[in-house]
Amino acid sequence: MTSTAAIDLSADVVSLTRALCDIPSVSGEEKEIADAVELALRALPHLQVLRDGDAIVARTSLGRPSRVILAGHLDTVPIAGNLPTRLADGVVHGRGTVDMKAGDAVFLRLAATLTAPKYDVTYVFYDHEEVAARLNGLGRLVREHPDWLAGDFAILGEPSNAIVEGGCQGTMRIKIRVPGVAAHPARSWMGSNAIHSAGAVLDVLRAYEPRQPVVDGLQYHEGLNAVKIEGGIAGNVIPDECVIYINHRYAPDRDPAAAEAHLRELFAGPLFADHEIEVVDSAPGARPGLDHPAAREFVELVGRPPTAKLGWTDVSRFSSLGVPAVNFGPGDPLLAHKDDEQCPVDDIENALHILTRWLS
Repeated sequence: MTSTAAIDLSADVVSLTRALCDIPSVSGEEKEIADAVELALRALPHLQVLRDGDAIVARTSLGRPSRVILAGHLDTVPIAGNLPTRLADGVVHGRGTVDMKAGDAVFLRLAATLTAPKYDVTYVFYDHEEVAARLNGLGRLVREHPDWLAGDFAILGEPSNAIVEGGCQGTMRIKIRVPGVAAHPARSWMGSNAIHSAGAVLDVLRAYEPRQPVVDGLQYHEGLNAVKIEGGIAGNVIPDECVIYINHRYAPDRDPAAAEAHLRELFAGPLFADHEIEVVDSAPGARPGLDHPAAREFVELVGRPPTAKLGWTDVSRFSSLGVPAVNFGPGDPLLAHKDDEQCPVDDIENALHILTRWLS
């Protein structure tokens, strides 16, 4: 294995964050950073290191009664003139600082310094998180190496302002095809305007009152929104079809089948009798999973009440394996993907401090 980059796991966590960020790793171009991470981890004799593509897994084998997993993705969205990183006024600026190489740096420091943690630990660094779900490196490990991901509790290092965000919402996208009959606009009564007929769908969306259920002690807030609309072929033709794309974010007390049934119920009845509903894509949510002793202890050490994750993250992939998981990482998630992406030094150091106390 050759690499043009190297990282020093003995460096402080802020320097390590900058070193990771300064290795460009836009989705699909993770080999250089994966090589560097693998090389650094293989130098640690207390870890077994495995690799699949550009996903690196390292784990202790101490015979502890419980195993926890710390996972983070190595890729970023495209660079926007925001590398190399810079440090100013206690803040690290640059692509990847929030999403999510500061979290990766914290996990790598733990891997290097905790040779005898009180739980066995599996560290996962994976590729292709910022692109199509079918390419996701963690998804690939779930499919091809589920034994590598065996554990009792997992933490995904997604930015959360260094508080615990439990579970995640499910997501489903549907399209509703509204039929019409083409005609000339001068004789519109000879046809049926599909765009006009789509108003009934929009009426449902405008009147929708999202659920805000409490799941395992955390309150979620669902959503149902039109995200795209297509219709019409020319300026002098009554449209014979209109397609509305709808995104539904649902709490993890529902599975995809229940979410789909809910949507079909909303758009049932005479007004929608000739409408065609199709599920375009779907991903299940994950319950908070805070009842495991390791999870309860971790939440206590964070010292702030956990909140529900209002969005979908890869914790769902751990949930599919029966491993409860939470989101916890340095940085403000609202700054992810922004050109002025930045992460406070205090957030990074605090995350490392909490995790070190938890595992020591």
